[in-house]
Amino acid sequence: MVDMVLTIEVPSEFFFEFLEEHYITLLRKTIRQVMGTGAKLEYSILMDQNTSDVPYAVKVPSKNTGNLKNVPVHAPVNIGQNGIRNPFIIPGLQKVNIDSQLNPNYSFENFVEGDCNRLARSAGLAVAGKPGGTSFNPLLIYGGTGLGKTHLAQAIGIDIKTRFPGKTVLFVQSERFIQQFIDSVKNNSQNDFVNFYQMIDVLIIDDIQFLSGKDKTQDVFFHIFNHLHQSNKQLVLTCDKPPADLQGMEQRLLSRFKWGLSADLQVPDIETRIAILQKKLYHDGIELAPDIVEYIAYSITSNIRELEGSLVTILAQSTFNKKVISLDLAKQMIDKFVKNTSHEVSIDYIQKVVCDYFNLPLEVLKSKTRKREVVQARQIAMYFAKSLTKSSLSTIGINCGGKDHATVLHACRTVNNLIETDKKFRSSVNELQKKITINSK
Repeated sequence: MVDMVLTIEVPSEFFFEFLEEHYITLLRKTIRQVMGTGAKLEYSILMDQNTSDVPYAVKVPSKNTGNLKNVPVHAPVNIGQNGIRNPFIIPGLQKVNIDSQLNPNYSFENFVEGDCNRLARSAGLAVAGKPGGTSFNPLLIYGGTGLGKTHLAQAIGIDIKTRFPGKTVLFVQSERFIQQFIDSVKNNSQNDFVNFYQMIDVLIIDDIQFLSGKDKTQDVFFHIFNHLHQSNKQLVLTCDKPPADLQGMEQRLLSRFKWGLSADLQVPDIETRIAILQKKLYHDGIELAPDIVEYIAYSITSNIRELEGSLVTILAQSTFNKKVISLDLAKQMIDKFVKNTSHEVSIDYIQKVVCDYFNLPLEVLKSKTRKREVVQARQIAMYFAKSLTKSSLSTIGINCGGKDHATVLHACRTVNNLIETDKKFRSSVNELQKKITINSK
């Protein structure tokens, strides 16, 4: 007697896996009752064939029909002649074989928390504790270059892998995602590309802004996004600006980016910069005098990448030339380093330049002392902070020893008056302005 076969037609591999995982018990019971124990179950998976208007189907036997006679157990399903293509060139379809592409150094343990990143880090920890189960889906982390977006995004992935070993986590740069999609078009394997990404439990895409202007890539990502989100899978995205400022991105994607939480990373304050340097020194087993660490932190204010780069430059100079790291050596190397990098003018940086010029410790500049030379240096720092930064008068006052906005206004008027009436003072101010702005272009 020829065994009877029940064929269920499904539109994609996802539906095949869903039925196998959630409804196989019911299917097995029903098949036994209606068709007998010799019956077989198979799925007909419809695929779009890119070179033809006619779809084709691939038949796949059920893998979980238990005691039903003559039902073979197969390896993970392969769609098409060559199986689903893994764009990361990793053999097999089993989720355990997918490399997460995560850098173990980018952990929460190595991520220094400060006022500049507290919201984003807290949201990241919440997502890591319950991926796909919080209102932070997607979690979009945005900020300027070198502020730790990639580090934080990967830390989320690493923490999820530690807490939930069975979940499939994947980190991918958006440029690589784009190239993989282009390759899939060339190879007529778009369905494999989509099916691969729909298997992921936690998808982390870095620098999502590079999808701007790429309509076809946005379209395929839109469908991947929808599938993952509707399946309660977690999405983590990084971007160099908030969604509202993205140009060349489809509105339907922008609206979905706003479904969850957008958390920004700001330029780290002086305390956070010092903590970052101390963390790196501790990790590398190196001791450095506090005044040298503070000098580096006050000199490099633009981003974390340049901050750590300047420290590496100083350590390399000391090691290769067998020199003891002194404050003078640090100053020499910092001066060379900043010539090749852009400086973002900040209140901290202005104060550092002014203190160096007048040979004053920073704590004296911020103190309550009324000594004439200190008051004048403090007023000059306030003057430049008002003219060269976007900080409010209140913010400038707080950072210059806890002064109020009226004191800042008075300082600016005083400096302007002295510039007009005192030639020596005007020369000093012009020289200071060159020092402050020469590396901010």
